[in-house]
Amino acid sequence: MVCVYTETGAEAVIPPRNNRCASREFDRERYKARNLVERFFNRLKQFRRLATRYDKFAHPFSAFLHLAYAYIWLREHALVIGEPEL
Repeated sequence: MVCVYTETGAEAVIPPRNNRCASREFDRERYKARNLVERFFNRLKQFRRLATRYDKFAHPFSAFLHLAYAYIWLREHALVIGEPEL
């Protein structure tokens, strides 16, 4: 299956399984970046309004998408209230 994709110019980003006889090369940095993006989209799916697309128009959907991104970013990077800074 991989050779079909390589003929079209695509590269395998996912590492091969350990039990394969012939191992193929993959780019670890691209795999890490792909994993990061995939986990971010999974976090966005936790917001029901985004996952089910409640908004009819693009502008309110985009606005809530930005709010969800800001919420996720703050949860990841902001200091917890009450904790002293190091």
